[in-house]
Amino acid sequence: MKGRIQWTSQVRRNYDLYLLLIPGLVFLAIFKYTPIYGLVIAFQEFNIFKGIGGSEWVGLKQFERLFSSDDFGRVMTNTLLISLYKIVILFPIPIALAIFLNEVGKMWFKRTVQTIIYLPHFLSWVIIAGLFVNIMSPSNGIVNNIIEFFGGEPVNFFMDNDYFRSVIVATAGWKEAGWNAIIFIAAIAGLDPELYEASKLDGASRIQQIFTITLPGIASTIVLMFILRIGHVLEAGTEQILLLYNPTVYETGDVIGTYIYRMGLTSMEYSFSTAVGLFESVIGFFLVIGGNWMAKRVTGKSIW
Repeated sequence: MKGRIQWTSQVRRNYDLYLLLIPGLVFLAIFKYTPIYGLVIAFQEFNIFKGIGGSEWVGLKQFERLFSSDDFGRVMTNTLLISLYKIVILFPIPIALAIFLNEVGKMWFKRTVQTIIYLPHFLSWVIIAGLFVNIMSPSNGIVNNIIEFFGGEPVNFFMDNDYFRSVIVATAGWKEAGWNAIIFIAAIAGLDPELYEASKLDGASRIQQIFTITLPGIASTIVLMFILRIGHVLEAGTEQILLLYNPTVYETGDVIGTYIYRMGLTSMEYSFSTAVGLFESVIGFFLVIGGNWMAKRVTGKSIW
């Protein structure tokens, strides 16, 4: 009872702040929680004319179809491999960029570099896809012109299964590495400058300061970003891949998100595609939990 009274008095004192929460809560309720009802489709043989209420209930049939599908193993393998490549190769890059920019003494140079590496984030994947298709064109792309200049044969990067995953990882890094560095730059800016001054008096070099002050100081931020990245493992950049791939590279480029798109919108398999999406979401949830547990075991830090 006492706790309830204290909570009520707190709401009255800060009623204006609670009022500001209302638009955000309404947005979440309408666009995030209300659509959850649509997950019922995953357990039905959904008929667009009968609607959710009139469609036949089939239980776990769609999930059985998913796990027995010939495409399931290929799609899961592609999704996990592309996500793994992005984590291993791209996750450390923003951290390195943030540390590099923190070590730059010239403010004009620092701001110029920041602006240049941030800009690609504001370009849509449609623009970037067109840009890289032209850059890597086998006929007149600058990349193949360089290859030919050194005596090599032109490569059709977007139709070659040996190169497609590398293209996906490279384009994702080019677009997002600079933007992702912002979080680590902010974390570094929040470190106590006196720690660096004290280390200088003790004779620590710049490299030693990075490993003894900077990296330990932003460890919690690194852990948080890693956990969030783990939670999106099964996404693997659906929008990016949809714009860059084609049937010739389905073998190495077809991921869960693109598979859902092709089944749901192209083939109109609404129940099946919903089941695939639900499977992706559930696995993502457990990956977040597992990532937090693993990070806590390794670093002793947790986000909850």
